[in-house]
Amino acid sequence: MRHHRKNTVLAAAAVAALSLGLTACGGSDTGAKDAGSASSAPQAAADQNAATTGGSTTGGSTSEGSTTDGTTAGGTTAGGATAGGKGTTASTASTASTGSATGAKASAKAPACAHGDVRITVEKADEVPTEHVVLTATNVSGRACTLLEYPLLAFGPIQTAKDVPAVAKSKPAVPIVLKNGEPAYANVRVALGGVHEDNKVVKEFTVNLFAADGPAEGSVVVKAPAGGLAVNEAAAKTGYWTYELRNGADEF
Repeated sequence: MRHHRKNTVLAAAAVAALSLGLTACGGSDTGAKDAGSASSAPQAAADQNAATTGGSTTGGSTSEGSTTDGTTAGGTTAGGATAGGKGTTASTASTASTGSATGAKASAKAPACAHGDVRITVEKADEVPTEHVVLTATNVSGRACTLLEYPLLAFGPIQTAKDVPAVAKSKPAVPIVLKNGEPAYANVRVALGGVHEDNKVVKEFTVNLFAADGPAEGSVVVKAPAGGLAVNEAAAKTGYWTYELRNGADEF
């Protein structure tokens, strides 16, 4: 009887020990689960932060968009527009300035004198026999104009008259710009002064002017001095228009 009770007590103790063992195992599993949960919570938070940061960076609204679009696009749009704007402004200002300067030069530069802008007269040189005459072209246009090159002379009908060549050494260094009322001069050789020259007497002759692109349209008919001019077309030469006749340059 005492032996049976002892066995019963041992059995009860074994059951209790087993129960405690099972409880401990269950507690350990639960603890592991809890630890796993606790460990997964920071991981989830980290993942969420990573997702947020990644979304921010990848999404481009805040980070990439701001950096890429803001810096590149924004820089290009804002900075580029600003720089471009400055460039455009500077370029426009430069163009406007250049246009203004060109306009000022264009308005300051007198156009070529046309045949109707000048009055041309002729006078014999103070020599006997007459070998030279001096042409005077006076600006009567009411504005400034430029007398280009030299007079194109025809001692006789324009269609048949010989061309009178210009003397290169008489070409002035600067354009001849005449204000209204101002004169310019050209020295012209009409003969060699010999008694046996093949001369012809002309009562009038024509003078044509140059335009910017070549001989101008229209001509001026000039009356010869009293008694006419004895002209040797083979010997005739003309100087360039100049402000005043010069020693050397206009001697030929």
